[in-house]
Amino acid sequence: SMNHTTVEEFLLLGLTNSRHLEIILFLFLVIAYFLILLGNITVISITLVNRFLQTPMYFFLRNFAILEITFTSTFIPSTLYSLLTERKIISLPGCFLQMLLFFYLGTCTFFHVATMSFDRYVAICSPLHYTTIMNSRFCLRLVLACWAVSFLLMFPPTIMIVQLPFCGPNVMNHFYCDASLLLQLSCTDTGFIEGLMLIMLIIIIPGTLIVTAVSYGCIIVTILHIPSSTGRKKAFSTCSSHLMVVMIFYSTCIYRYIRPAQRGGQDSDKVLSCFFSVVTQMLNPYIYSLRNDQVKQAIKECMLKAFSSS
Repeated sequence: SMNHTTVEEFLLLGLTNSRHLEIILFLFLVIAYFLILLGNITVISITLVNRFLQTPMYFFLRNFAILEITFTSTFIPSTLYSLLTERKIISLPGCFLQMLLFFYLGTCTFFHVATMSFDRYVAICSPLHYTTIMNSRFCLRLVLACWAVSFLLMFPPTIMIVQLPFCGPNVMNHFYCDASLLLQLSCTDTGFIEGLMLIMLIIIIPGTLIVTAVSYGCIIVTILHIPSSTGRKKAFSTCSSHLMVVMIFYSTCIYRYIRPAQRGGQDSDKVLSCFFSVVTQMLNPYIYSLRNDQVKQAIKECMLKAFSSS
């Protein structure tokens, strides 16, 4: 089918066609990407060097930080380049590669969020059995399973999209190569792939949401039985901030992908995509890790050592 492909590149319309708004968006994305890199690199570094942070929770958070850096790096640098240079063209192979990485790493994100919520469930609801259940071997298997299952679920349909013929038009109303819009641009029937993609997304998004919701539901019930009002308040503060980010992430993804794709793409889809792919990724390291007292203390100790040695 690739022999019938005449399109060699795609035109991404980007986030806006206003030059003034493009400058504002460029500054926002630069700041957001800097915060994503800074926050996640800090989490990775501090959990590696501090012996008190060698626990299952920080093992998952470190892997999640690596995932966030790689996920956002699939599209933010290219988006920044297009905003800066006004060059909105992406080659056919480049578009396919971006789509593959975006959906694979995005799928991994859902499974990692569910895994971290399960870890917190065991820690809070079964603290006496926590070290036995969440041993290093089991934690490693969970992380590897996230990567492997994501690959098995998303690789077949995305490879099928790569093999589709594209004869024109080549204009995509988005700021990255989106699978649903690529299907619309193909010059052949894509009904089977669209159905397969929808099934995969239903398994991934609502499936991991159920695990996350049940875990946090059990956590909230356990918190309500804490005798100390101070302890309840602190636990609720942490739990509510996690839930806020999870709700933004899942609600925008569900509305964006578990519904029929609008022909040609809509501006509202780009806003939703920006929320789950940029805003929540920017908040995650600060909500999940850097607000934690142990992490704050570890950062202070590292800074004191650095200043004293200099």
